[in-house]
Amino acid sequence: MLRVENVFKSYLTPQGPLPVLQGVDLTLKAGSSLALMGESGSGKSTLLHLIAGLDKVDRGSIHSGAHRLEQMNETQLAHWRRSEIGLVFQQFNLIGSLRVEDNLAFQARLAGRHDPRWQHHLVQRLGLSDLLKRYPEQLSGGQQQRVALGRALASQPKLLLADEPTGSLDEATSDEVLRLLLELLDDTPTTLLMVTHSQRVASRLAERAVLSSGRLT
Repeated sequence: MLRVENVFKSYLTPQGPLPVLQGVDLTLKAGSSLALMGESGSGKSTLLHLIAGLDKVDRGSIHSGAHRLEQMNETQLAHWRRSEIGLVFQQFNLIGSLRVEDNLAFQARLAGRHDPRWQHHLVQRLGLSDLLKRYPEQLSGGQQQRVALGRALASQPKLLLADEPTGSLDEATSDEVLRLLLELLDDTPTTLLMVTHSQRVASRLAERAVLSSGRLT
């Protein structure tokens, strides 16, 4: 499903180039789950953004299914993100002017794959039935993250990329959100790559990898 080969990425600073990734290799099979760990500043989010097509590699290649991301233009990448992947972030990124039910459907409608039956299933499993007419500002952090998960999964993506999705939640809420996510993934062939600093969260996923000195161990 996902293959990262010899990826290098640096950023320009006033002091010169800052190497972040130095020959990263990663393979993830369809339907599997992997926790990407590492110290702050190790490049975890950088790698996730490269895999999401939100940034370009300096050298190397990223394959997702039949796609090779570094060879795609911005229009192709935008279409690929809409149709192939789901994104979940620590800060939820819900659309404040839309009610919960419309936030849930947003990504799936963009992808042309809105399925009312699947959305109803997500609503039931995520415990959102009583919240559909509310706006994001009327929800707790845990409720907002459940909506964000539902939105990301509503389009039935092949790959779900999650950047510290429980990082801003308390431990009990984090455990509940993670439990719901993993249960929902059991219903789909979606592959999960999650950036997390939490050993407790990482232990729930099938595989773990650690970024250190620009490489995966």
